[in-house]
Amino acid sequence: MTKKIAAGIVLLGIVILAWYFFSQRISITWLDTQTTPTATPETKTLSLSEIGKARQEKIWICPMHPEIMQNHPGNCPICGMDLVQSKNSATHNHNLGIHVDTATIQKLGVRLESIKLAPLSQQISTYGNITFNGNTLYNVHTKFNGWIKKLNINSVGQQIRNGQVIYEIYSPDLIAQQEDYLRFMERRDQTLETIGNISPLEGNRYVIELLQDLSRERTKFLYEDIGIESVLNMEDSLQPIDMVKILSGQSGVVTQVNAREGNFVTPATTLFTLADVSTVWVDITLYPDQAGRVKKGDAVTIKSLDGEEIQTKLDFINPLAENNKINARVTLKNTDLRLRPGSFVDVIIHAEPYETLVLPRSSVMHTGQGDWVILSRGEGHFLPVNIETGIESGDWIEVVDGLLEGAEVAVNGQFLLDAASSLHDAAQRMQESHKH
Repeated sequence: MTKKIAAGIVLLGIVILAWYFFSQRISITWLDTQTTPTATPETKTLSLSEIGKARQEKIWICPMHPEIMQNHPGNCPICGMDLVQSKNSATHNHNLGIHVDTATIQKLGVRLESIKLAPLSQQISTYGNITFNGNTLYNVHTKFNGWIKKLNINSVGQQIRNGQVIYEIYSPDLIAQQEDYLRFMERRDQTLETIGNISPLEGNRYVIELLQDLSRERTKFLYEDIGIESVLNMEDSLQPIDMVKILSGQSGVVTQVNAREGNFVTPATTLFTLADVSTVWVDITLYPDQAGRVKKGDAVTIKSLDGEEIQTKLDFINPLAENNKINARVTLKNTDLRLRPGSFVDVIIHAEPYETLVLPRSSVMHTGQGDWVILSRGEGHFLPVNIETGIESGDWIEVVDGLLEGAEVAVNGQFLLDAASSLHDAAQRMQESHKH
């Protein structure tokens, strides 16, 4: 037991000795903000309770020299400007700092970058779903009651051309209409035979009226999607057609099939839905925070499945949300049919840039306690600062609060500096625990 105690004491002594030599190069310091920046910082050891109390104090900083911070109003010792109170004092944890000598900074390769005002281009990356152009959807209805005897449309996705026979129908109403037309033709022929007994002037008038009546009756069939070929066959045979062929009034792709062979249909029934896919919509999904940064007319880049990038503009932003998502839309030409409705594409919205404070993305450390940077206070002194960040664009990130223009932060090596601070703090706690 005595040997174990002795070994433990020796090990603890080695740890304390190692900490002593390490602290000669990196140390935690309290910077007296009331002195000028050229003054030698005073080193002060704080307890955890004192650290927590200091973090709750109000902080005044210099707008031109953010490294000048103090816990009461005053003037900047460098430029003489009035100090302003920080919006969030908790973001300036000025109690704890790390000091690194020049040699160590060079070994760590620490590089500094100033926070600056710059135009930040908002690039919102999201996804979109290719859908049919709602303006080209075409519903197919029958013009009379009847039974579908033969159907030439069987599945969604089938290509239909204008004038193609899409189904054949048996309709007593249509047969009665044909019989009326044939009786009209018979009366026309009888009238033409009697024209020879009247004057030429009156005869010509009768002929013109008959031709006009014939054209109107024939046009009724065409309006009912019955082809002229079927009408001519009926006129030649002088017999009504039982199974009438119905033609498509528009080209497109079948998006919906509601009828089958043998169905009894009425004019109120939607038999099929067609869509023209020469143009398509891309429905873009946005979250509320993203939708607030875009507007109609913003440039959009669509990355198709084959890697092609399509440049377009935002056509529409839905004012209504669904499941906490907001839809926006662009319209694309699709004459080569490479954009297939139902597939997904990557979308980048290039919102209008605006001027704001920015710093390199590499300088920000994202943690469970928020976003942090290592602020340089000059002469090898660094301070961890909690900041509020905004949007990211390329290599830059927006600074919403926590830092002012001109402040210098470490853009690399900050994790080593942060680790050094944590290591030193842990060693200090071990030493105080040993004293107790």
